[in-house]
Amino acid sequence: QVQLVESGGGLVQPGGSLRLSCAASGFTFSRYTMSWNRQAPGKEREVVARIFPGGTTDYADSVKGRFTISRDNAKRTVYLQMNSLKPEDPAVYYCSAPAPGYWGQGTQVTVSS
Repeated sequence: QVQLVESGGGLVQPGGSLRLSCAASGFTFSRYTMSWNRQAPGKEREVVARIFPGGTTDYADSVKGRFTISRDNAKRTVYLQMNSLKPEDPAVYYCSAPAPGYWGQGTQVTVSS
């Protein structure tokens, strides 16, 4: 079976950093684009970062320059390094393989003093 399991969320103060991880299993991880997405209360889910099989990345304007997506195909894991966290960043963050439509259950990120 396919699984995407996110971890690394939690509480962080404004300006702080977190690194999210997503451990994948049950599919050929290295062949697929992977995405980090978020959904805040009352808002639509949005894509914040993508990384393609060849390593090319793209980012939402709201996180560009602050977040970095990376992948380790040997570990079947995708990461999201989040720096300079802002009050508008709190949300449930999900990883996905968008082409086959695989989604994790999400991990909560809270930014608070």
